[in-house]
Amino acid sequence: MKRTAPFLGMVFATTLALSACGGLGSTTTDSNSSTAQIPELKPDQQVSIVFESYNYGLAGAWTDTFNTLIADFRTKFPNITVTAQKPQGNSPNPATDTISSIQNQMVAGTPPDVAQLGFSDLDYTVHQLGAKPLDTLVSKQEVQRNFDGAKHPYAPTARTLTDWDGHTYGVPFVFSTPVLYYNASLFTAAGVDPAKPPTTWQQVSEAAAAIAKTGKDGIYVDCLTKTAIDWCFQSLVRSNGGRVISADRKSLTFADAPAVEVARMNQQLVESGSMPKLNQKQGYEAFARGDIGMILETSAIQGTFTAGAKDKWDLRAAAMPSFAGKPTIPTNSGASLHILSNDPAKQRASWELIKFLTSEAAYTKISQGIGYLPLRTGLMDDPNGLKDWSAKNPLLQPNVAQLASMEPWVSMPGSNYLQIRDGMMDAVEAIVFQGKDPQSTLTAAREQGAKLLPQP
Repeated sequence: MKRTAPFLGMVFATTLALSACGGLGSTTTDSNSSTAQIPELKPDQQVSIVFESYNYGLAGAWTDTFNTLIADFRTKFPNITVTAQKPQGNSPNPATDTISSIQNQMVAGTPPDVAQLGFSDLDYTVHQLGAKPLDTLVSKQEVQRNFDGAKHPYAPTARTLTDWDGHTYGVPFVFSTPVLYYNASLFTAAGVDPAKPPTTWQQVSEAAAAIAKTGKDGIYVDCLTKTAIDWCFQSLVRSNGGRVISADRKSLTFADAPAVEVARMNQQLVESGSMPKLNQKQGYEAFARGDIGMILETSAIQGTFTAGAKDKWDLRAAAMPSFAGKPTIPTNSGASLHILSNDPAKQRASWELIKFLTSEAAYTKISQGIGYLPLRTGLMDDPNGLKDWSAKNPLLQPNVAQLASMEPWVSMPGSNYLQIRDGMMDAVEAIVFQGKDPQSTLTAAREQGAKLLPQP
């Protein structure tokens, strides 16, 4: 399935076309979706809903920011009680527990009413979890009014990410593109000019080697483990001219040369001593302590880096490096908000929560507190929004600039999509951190994954 959408017009002078497969459907909507199917709540109508979000599985800025937002919502809607919860599970990355958590709750007959679900889960979310098409639930016009906002509309790249088969199944909520955060203090100590961060992976390798000579680690690429999921690995492969799945979604291509080269490059960073053998959490915590010179990471961790660097070392950010002679193609991480409830009153309360969490005021707090991109990009030029803050926090700029060349995170198809995705990332992790042969390891994973693809 494909969809096309114009790229960001408010921030960028040019308009680009975006066409991608995998969890993305047509942007047209049903002509009969203009009338809401659920009634408005009465002012004194008491409703309780459950909101499941992986942000509650992450301590510090994530939980603190969302607790503030839910408290603000309760003040505005005293008749709606929101119980916020993290996904059930023990994964180091709670986002990876979301689908199994909701599956288990559905079996028990108690699924959450509204859930934050990853873009790579959209196919499954629509067809297996029963996410409701918002354009028929609350009307196409109301969905568009929310995207348009009170003052600042959604970036065009963001507002179509949950469209599928002519309907809008969720509201894109938070996402990032891969950002190269770096420790300018370590750059200086290693004799690397911090005013000229690496723009290619060859330059990254050279800078990492210089930093490693100081006794610190050179770089951590947080795109190479199952815990990191596959959004960033996809960006690396796309930037090297490849894909992890064919454009027609019929064959897996993550054992083709571009993906093999990406895995081999990162394996060589480990073997050379420039990249430590760490899991995801260890990697970003080590960078926050000032023990690693560079990290390719989502802006969701930016708050952790800012806190770690404060009064200790100079934190800076740059665009994702390119492979020599090839354009960088960043993909998006993150998630959307979906309504799963079958109860009309809870559906309406869930929609009110979604509108609130994607408002100008909410995005201002989310960007300031966590570092995620404000999908209402006009906030960055608004004196009453993020203008002053963004001027004092240039870390966001590379991320915003990458929207111009962003492509969507592509989901694997079918009910076995998680096994396919995890099999691919297990192979990548084994290559990079365990020294396995890149070609044969990825080929074996591809052959196993091919057996799990939906049959025609």
